[in-house]
Amino acid sequence: MPLLDHLIELRRRLIWSMVAFAISFAICYHFSGRIYLFLAQPLAHIMAEKGEQPHLIYTALYEAFFTYVKVAFFGATFLSFPVMASQAWIFIAPGLYRSEKRAFAPFLIATPILFLAGAALAYYFVFPFAWKFFLSFQTGNGPDQLQIQLQAKVSEYLALVTKLILAFGIAFELPVVLTLCAKVGLVNSASLKRLRRYAYVGAFVAAAILTPPDVITQTGLAVPLIGLYEISIICARLVEPKQAPEPADRTE
Repeated sequence: MPLLDHLIELRRRLIWSMVAFAISFAICYHFSGRIYLFLAQPLAHIMAEKGEQPHLIYTALYEAFFTYVKVAFFGATFLSFPVMASQAWIFIAPGLYRSEKRAFAPFLIATPILFLAGAALAYYFVFPFAWKFFLSFQTGNGPDQLQIQLQAKVSEYLALVTKLILAFGIAFELPVVLTLCAKVGLVNSASLKRLRRYAYVGAFVAAAILTPPDVITQTGLAVPLIGLYEISIICARLVEPKQAPEPADRTE
């Protein structure tokens, strides 16, 4: 196709992606309150276990509104991602050979599955333990004691939750990235094995950067990263190009 036709096709795919995002945003904003309650459910459950009335506060008049807008944006990104991915594939696929399409298909399927697995791990496993740890610093139950109570803001809680969900979701894409690199010959299983000790250290460094400064969330991200790296070594061994055996020297 001529360059102009490529640009027209790209514009068409971008328009479809933006329309899908706009519709998803409108739907998510309508249900933004329920979505936020779902994200806040782990914290509310821990508060209820401690005999507290579950609550979050906002200190600016516009804070709750913009928080719901961010919730809608966050939800629309998830909801419209399949459409965006399909539009990107429609644009790219005609330029690929049939063998290349078959090679990329497993990665396209594994990417959203692994992202959802990472997000689910953060929501159902890490959040309950982390929130219980943070709430353990509340003190003062008697009338004469100084009370230190959590007054979490809706915007700050949303920022923390979305950051952790994205961190775990993106981190779980490690096998996809390394396997794809191995398939095109950038890395191989042997090099990944040699770099294993550095990868372990890098997992904890990445967890320290992407998560709050507490042991629970950092360990909750670093340990799965190490496991995913080991899985990546196995996947790389399965897809890496096979080297042809060198001919044996002949002796006369």
